[in-house]
Amino acid sequence: MTHGAVMTKKQAQTLPIDTIIEGDCFEALSRLPSASVDLVFADPPYNLQLKGDLTRPDTSHVDAVTDDWDKFDSFAAYDAFTRAWLAEARRVLKPTGTLWVIGSYHNIFRVGTALQDIGFWVLNDIIWRKSNPMPNFKGTRFTNAHETLIWAARDKDATGYTFNYRAMKTLNDDLQMRSDWVLPICNGGERLKSEAGDKLHPTQKPEALLHRVLLASSNPGDVVLDPFFGTGTTGAMAKRLGRHFVGIEAEAEYAAAARKRIAAETVLDDTSLQVTQSAKQQKRVPFGALVENGMLKPGAQLFGPARKVKARIRADGSLKLGTAKDAPTGSIHKIGATAQGLEACNGWTYWHYKDGDKLLPIDTLRNSLREKLHDG
Repeated sequence: MTHGAVMTKKQAQTLPIDTIIEGDCFEALSRLPSASVDLVFADPPYNLQLKGDLTRPDTSHVDAVTDDWDKFDSFAAYDAFTRAWLAEARRVLKPTGTLWVIGSYHNIFRVGTALQDIGFWVLNDIIWRKSNPMPNFKGTRFTNAHETLIWAARDKDATGYTFNYRAMKTLNDDLQMRSDWVLPICNGGERLKSEAGDKLHPTQKPEALLHRVLLASSNPGDVVLDPFFGTGTTGAMAKRLGRHFVGIEAEAEYAAAARKRIAAETVLDDTSLQVTQSAKQQKRVPFGALVENGMLKPGAQLFGPARKVKARIRADGSLKLGTAKDAPTGSIHKIGATAQGLEACNGWTYWHYKDGDKLLPIDTLRNSLREKLHDG
């Protein structure tokens, strides 16, 4: 299917990967298969309730959101709209999928109530603190310097959803990532412009924000749905990070700009797409697998730090401490603890194997085998 083509009922039986669907949000969502996407990122209309144009003290015009797509007759109408698209988004999410929705004080509390009523389970609310917010020109309120993102699982009992905790910690200089993110608003060369040189879209989101969202809660090859696609920041970041996307956009001008933008985006290579994983995420490799794969041989010796302790590898992947007939035997962890007189030990870092004149921790062999198994 070409980008932006209208789906037929037959085509709707399969997910239109890497496609921008032009048209009504509800109609397009209703034709997507159930439990088919891994992640939803939604930047819905904010319902700003603006009355007339905004002007600066010098009477110059403020380029704010005054488009028809952001106008609703009442809060009730906006609530009905919100519940309708959220219900469809929940339907198309896989059981392990999650939803991100972003908004301002005008709408995010109403959206939050709706998603909880529908059955979503809130995992976090994230405060995006803008490092360069638009000032409050009239001086009648505090400067609106943040937006709120809600991250939610499909239901209360959902398990197995993606959270790349270790990657987020690494991204944050090895400190646990907090729920307040300081990022600049979209500006400079990243901001798409019209032929007249004006902002093409009033609420274009920065690539840094979508980079973090996708890196945190999806994996390469996953499908990300954006039902309010705009100028395609979600699609561009999905392509860059090796994810797939499905976008829905009612405005032809935005959809056209998004296609052009995504076509120019480059996919990162496989090595660049790899992220730091936590122990829970990594493929389990037992010590015995090193023996089975010939990386360590039965009868070979392992050494504690500084070679003060020695143990011999047995055919079943257990260790024997010392040479006495009744010497202690057991796992790398048990024998490591015994050798030190401790209750517990991480045998992967305690035991070392001989590589020429050097001693290296056996964990290096585990990592090598893990990569081999992953590549296979």
